[in-house]
Amino acid sequence: MLAAQRFFVLLLCPVDNPHNLLMQNSQLSPDSLPQHIAIIMDGNGRWAKAQGKPRVFGHKNGVAAVRKTISTAAKLGIKAVTLFAFSSENWRRPEEEVGVLMELFISVLSTEVKKLHKNNLRLRIIGDKTRFSQRLQSKIADAEAMTAGNTGMVINIAANYGGKWDITEAMKVVGQQIQDGQLQASDVTEELIAQHLTMADLPDVDLLIRTSGECRISNFMLWQLAYAELYFTPVYWPEFGEEHLLDAVTWFVNRERRFGCTGEQIKALMNNS
Repeated sequence: MLAAQRFFVLLLCPVDNPHNLLMQNSQLSPDSLPQHIAIIMDGNGRWAKAQGKPRVFGHKNGVAAVRKTISTAAKLGIKAVTLFAFSSENWRRPEEEVGVLMELFISVLSTEVKKLHKNNLRLRIIGDKTRFSQRLQSKIADAEAMTAGNTGMVINIAANYGGKWDITEAMKVVGQQIQDGQLQASDVTEELIAQHLTMADLPDVDLLIRTSGECRISNFMLWQLAYAELYFTPVYWPEFGEEHLLDAVTWFVNRERRFGCTGEQIKALMNNS
């Protein structure tokens, strides 16, 4: 099979039987794992609808999948996980649904941040926070301050975030520096722009996961995803658990590093960390 054909087979069918893609007799180290995983948590509403429930039921059940994902990624020693919780386009959803999502956000921040802090995890909210209520902005500030000194995995929650917004905000800073005479246009480089993006202190994304079967990136981290491996799974977000994340990481290792491993080897790394 030609390399391009093999790529599209991998891309479109990543979870049917990932272990069929693996080669044998290779050694695996933590360095083979992705440093930064980004996830588009999709399918809450469709999962709820399939069970005859309102969309908000899916959002509430999606919180459990977030807990499992964070726990598994931390055990694997992943450096950063970025979760796409609410895009700048999501304000177009029904007012009632947006209201429930905001209240759920506040509730989760209130109940989960102490657990994250206890486990030395750092929480950051990325995106334009100015549109949120003062109550929610206060909760965000408190949660970020509580975990700011932690040295473990960084958890980025992308809320009211868009990749175009991120690049635009960075360019506003660069443009102002040019206007003020601090820079010349010829000084502008990719590295300079990257310094002003959100998550500039973290490695770019190695692995993007999108649930629910959709195969697009939906204006998510357009700059940081430039060289990421893209993994699409038909599993709805509320059903996404430890085994699904391990499948994605196993696929990444075989796809990115060009040598084989098994899901059991990935799990062993998690258990030994």
